[in-house]
Amino acid sequence: MRDPKLTHVAVLMGGWSAEREVSLATGEACSDALRRAGFQVTPIDVKRNITEVLADLRPDVAFNALHGKWGEDGCMAAILETIGVPYTHSGVRASAIAMDKVKSKILFAAAGIPVADSRVVDIELAATQHPLPLPYVLKPPAQGSSVGVHIVDLSSNGPATMILEERELFGDQVLAERFIPGKELTCAVMGDVALGVIDIQPAVGFYDYRAKYAPGGSVHILPAEIPRDVYRKVQHYALAAHQALGCKGVSRADFRYDDTPGGEGELILLEINTQPGMTGTSLVPELAQHAGHSFEELVTWMVNDASVNR
Repeated sequence: MRDPKLTHVAVLMGGWSAEREVSLATGEACSDALRRAGFQVTPIDVKRNITEVLADLRPDVAFNALHGKWGEDGCMAAILETIGVPYTHSGVRASAIAMDKVKSKILFAAAGIPVADSRVVDIELAATQHPLPLPYVLKPPAQGSSVGVHIVDLSSNGPATMILEERELFGDQVLAERFIPGKELTCAVMGDVALGVIDIQPAVGFYDYRAKYAPGGSVHILPAEIPRDVYRKVQHYALAAHQALGCKGVSRADFRYDDTPGGEGELILLEINTQPGMTGTSLVPELAQHAGHSFEELVTWMVNDASVNR
C-alpha cells in the first residue's frame, strides 16, 4: 500500500487523439479525487515531449487518464515501461490488442465469448455498397468512445457515403459489424472482480459519443433490469474478456442484449475498454460506487495497483 501523503501522482491527460476533450475531463475528475484522497497530484496535458517531462518530474506513479490513440493503445504504456515509472491500467500488449477491434474479437471468440459477425472492408467499398445485410454498424477498427460509429438500417437511403469525409478517423479500412437490437449493457472489472451491470438508455438514438459524455445524454439503470442468468453471463464474459487480453487494473466491457419481441435473447460482446472514461457522467465510478467504493477509494485502489511490467 502506498502512503498518499508520500506518493506523488502524475495524471496524464489530454493528448492529441480524437478523444482529447473527454480525456481532459477524466483527468480533471481523477486529479480532484486523488487530491481528496490525500495524494500529491500533478496534472499533465500530454504533449510529444512527455518522456522529458516525466524525467524532470520523477513521479512515484503515472495515472494514465488518456483515451484513444497514443494514450490507450499501448504507446504510453510502452514509454512508462521504458523509463520505469509505475502506471495504472493495462500494459502494452493488452492495451494494443483491446484498441484493435479485429484482433480483440479473435481472442474473445477463442475464449468462448460471443461476438457479432463482422468483416473489414476498404472505406471506398463501404461508401458505395452495403458490405453486410441490413442492418449493420460501421466503425473505425481502432478508435474508442463510439467515435465514428454509424448505424446503417432499413431506413437508410443507401450506403454510408459520409464515412469518406471521416477518413482521418477510419483510415483506409472500416469494420462492418452485424447490428444487434435491444439493450446496451456494460460491466466493469476491478482487478479480478466483475462489478455490476448497467443498462444504458440513450436519450436519443444510440449510445454515441454525445450520449456517453453529455449531461443528460443517457439514463443508467443500475442494476440492469434483465434476467438474473443474463446478468451473471454479462459479468462472466466481462471478466473472461479482461483475462483473455491480459488486462490489468480497471476495464469496462460493452455488450448488446437482444430482448426485443421475437428476439432470441442473444448476448454479444462489442468491445473492452482498457482505459474507460471517469468523468461526472462515466460508468466505472458509478459501478464502483454501487459496489461500495467511493471515487476516492477507486482511484486510490488504482494507484496502489500501479506497477511496471504490466
